[in-house]
Amino acid sequence: MAINESMSLSEIFATYDGAKKNLAQNVEAVKNSSQKIAAIFCTYTPREVIHAANAYSVSVCATGDNAVVEGEKYLPKNLCPLIKASYGFAKANKCPFVRNSDIVIGETTCDGKKKMYELMGEFKDVHVMHLPHFKSQKSLELWQDEVRELKERLEAKFGVSVSDEELRNSIRLFNKERELMGEIQNFMKLTPPPMNGKELHALLYGNGFIFDKEEQISDLEIIVEKLKECVRDKISPVHKDAKRIIITGCPSGGVYDKIVPAIEEAGGVVVAYENCTGTKNFSNLVDENDDPINAIAKRYMAIPCSIMSPNKERENVLQEMIKEYKADGVIDVVLQACHTYNVETANIKRACNDVDTPYMALETDFSTSDAGQIKTRLEAFIEML
Repeated sequence: MAINESMSLSEIFATYDGAKKNLAQNVEAVKNSSQKIAAIFCTYTPREVIHAANAYSVSVCATGDNAVVEGEKYLPKNLCPLIKASYGFAKANKCPFVRNSDIVIGETTCDGKKKMYELMGEFKDVHVMHLPHFKSQKSLELWQDEVRELKERLEAKFGVSVSDEELRNSIRLFNKERELMGEIQNFMKLTPPPMNGKELHALLYGNGFIFDKEEQISDLEIIVEKLKECVRDKISPVHKDAKRIIITGCPSGGVYDKIVPAIEEAGGVVVAYENCTGTKNFSNLVDENDDPINAIAKRYMAIPCSIMSPNKERENVLQEMIKEYKADGVIDVVLQACHTYNVETANIKRACNDVDTPYMALETDFSTSDAGQIKTRLEAFIEML
């Protein structure tokens, strides 16, 4: 999915918007070239280890109401739609990324996914990493063992030997990607920013569906230069008085269409995504001077997800982002039956109140039945600001 310097930013955004579809159409050819592929679920999955094992990593299909219906043939209805959709896609053999994967890598983030992996293991090779939910030295040591075990599992699966130097090379590449994604995100601190929230989301989401890491980095470098040109020339699709919104909470891919456009059509602009699609994915680098396994484990354990207890880090990160991005409001997106993010809304609301920032929690699923109601609520929230 290489882009080039002659493309306009709008053409680049459109290319990233279609990245998932493009990869879906080509992943079988990649598989037929004997390239190994690992399908992953979560931001906690240490992609450096997969890359060092000479395999590609790609997220499973996990959005879409039709897949939820398929998943409900086997899973409870009162379960997170992301879990039901991902299982529905895989069970029906309709996710090209799972279908063409050599292994599926999961993690014990929540009870629903943990039990779903048991069912998926009946028809796919599934490796589940035991992710501790308490941040302590003991937990870190356990997670280091899990990262090491993943390396050993991939070595056995793919018939390779992963050296420390190969791990360090992968760390350097992924750190470079994170630095560039962070640089792109930082443009949203400007008033007005050189892109809107829809365009930012296209980049953040589409970036996860590019296999070639060197190509991915080259593309991001081009985007950074294009955005610098927009800033220099004072070009922006955003009105200077647009209300600046931070979206936090659950992964936003499955609910993006009924939330982000509604915010921006009402006169707002999404300046940051404090979720798995956004800053959780590229904040914090892996220490390139530490033992590679230990360094990888430390970086991923620091992700401030609601499955961690306590999770004061998320509150601190969000308050800092409110300040840096000059946010006028925070919208907390919670998927139905996602208990950890739902319980945490009380803490996040208090954290926003402490810095005098309006807050709204929005509980939803992947259906379109509540789209009108959500649009009305978002319009009222933006108007209140």
